[in-house]
Amino acid sequence: MNGRSATRLARLKDALSGGGTIHLSEAARLCGVSEMTVRRDLAASEGALMLMGGRLVRTDDPRYAPAYDLAVQQDSHYPAKQRLCARAAGFIEPGDTLFIDCGTTLMPLVGQLADKPELTVVTYALNVANAVSGLEGVRLVLLGGLYHDVSQTFADDAMGDAIRRLGINRAFLSAAGVHAERGVSCFHFHEVAPKQAAIASAAQRLLVVDESKLGAIRPAYFARLSDFDVVITESDAKLSTAAGEPRPRIVAA
Repeated sequence: MNGRSATRLARLKDALSGGGTIHLSEAARLCGVSEMTVRRDLAASEGALMLMGGRLVRTDDPRYAPAYDLAVQQDSHYPAKQRLCARAAGFIEPGDTLFIDCGTTLMPLVGQLADKPELTVVTYALNVANAVSGLEGVRLVLLGGLYHDVSQTFADDAMGDAIRRLGINRAFLSAAGVHAERGVSCFHFHEVAPKQAAIASAAQRLLVVDESKLGAIRPAYFARLSDFDVVITESDAKLSTAAGEPRPRIVAA
C-alpha cells in the first residue's frame, strides 16, 4: 500500500472513530478521489474498514462484525492474493470470455485485465462487477437476482442455466476451504449453483486459493479438487487429492 492510500484510510478511520457509517460516495468526497479508488484502498488494506451495503464501517465495531466475519477473513493475505492473481492472469488470452468468482481473492485479477484486448467478464459478484465496469474495452455480463449483502453476490434459480448458455473460455474460482477428502467448499450455499455451472461449462477451470484455505472444510461443498484443470496457490506442500482422483496442474506463486 502506498503512502497516499494509507493517508486516505487513516482519514476514513478517524471519520468513523465515533461509530456509525459513511456512504461510499461520501468517503470518496472526503478523500478527494473516486469511489473506485476508495474500493481499491480497502482491498489493499489490512481489513480495518469494510464495505457493507455500500457504506463503510469499522470491522471492530461490534454492531457489524457478526455480519462480516467472513469478509474480514477474505480481506486477509492480500499480498499473497496479488501474487496468485498475477500468475492467474498469465492464462488469459485476447478475446477470452472469463467467469470471475465472488470474494476478495480474485479482485487483484481485475487489475490485470486492462492490457488484454476484447475480453468479456461474467460474474455474479457486485465487487467484481464494480471493478470491471471501470475498465475500458472490457465487456461485462452481470448475472442478477436476489442480492446477498454478506457476500456482495446475486442469486437466482435460473443463474446456472444462464451460465451454461455462455461460451466461457476460462473460469476463475475461489474457495474458502480445500480439503483432500472433503473437497472444495465455501461459506454460502447460494454460491454453489453458479460455481458448479461455471465448472461444468468452462473450457478451462482454474482454482485460485491462498495457503490459509488449504486443509479447511466449509459448510457448502461445490467441487472436487480434481474438477479443476489448474490450481494456483502459494505452495503445493499442503495440497493433495483423494485417493484415486487425478491431480490438477499445480502452479505455485
